[in-house]
Amino acid sequence: MPPRPLPYRKPTRGRDYWILDDALPDPDAVRARCLAKEDWVQGAPHRPEPWPGLRAMPALEPDELAGVERLVRQATGARRIWAEPPAAGGTFNHNCVQVVGKDECESRPHTDSRTVCRFAAVLYLGPDVPKHCGTSFYRQQLPGGGLGGNQVLAPYNNLVDALGTRFVPPDSFTEDLRVPHRYNRLLLYSANLIHSATDYWGSTLEDKRMTAVFFWMA
Repeated sequence: MPPRPLPYRKPTRGRDYWILDDALPDPDAVRARCLAKEDWVQGAPHRPEPWPGLRAMPALEPDELAGVERLVRQATGARRIWAEPPAAGGTFNHNCVQVVGKDECESRPHTDSRTVCRFAAVLYLGPDVPKHCGTSFYRQQLPGGGLGGNQVLAPYNNLVDALGTRFVPPDSFTEDLRVPHRYNRLLLYSANLIHSATDYWGSTLEDKRMTAVFFWMA
């Protein structure tokens, strides 16, 4: 049975996503602190995990995170945003630094769970990572060549729920919009839109695609 078609909403800057450049006053200090971490947790392909590369928490210190959250509230008009850990417990990768190399993963279109966030964001922390390693938004590529939707709405909470299956053919999605990578850029977006890292880069800790990721309710 083919996956269910989704509703479509053209990603529009200032409504569905926001590009906030120069997000940190001192990104070099944040990057240096992250590079010096010794508590990295390994994901795929090093260990049998569904996520790739390396992760460590926290990415930002409280004052740095507060500054980023001010930018998010100003951009979205939200009076309050907050991190909402999953009710079932487990690891919640808010304010998490992720490092992924070019041979560790490929584009994986997905949505973030509506139960834990309304907005998600990625902060690019690699000064020498190419522009094509930013973030892309996707929509469905339907059997027969037609185009489907790009967002998950109630009563569904994530893409697996909405499609009715975890397993879809690799050509099930097509790129709709691409936001280039830029050092110290915060890309903020509605978490229910289908999205993914466009591409990964590098082979060492110093040159791999380094980002910090955030998930907020509002």
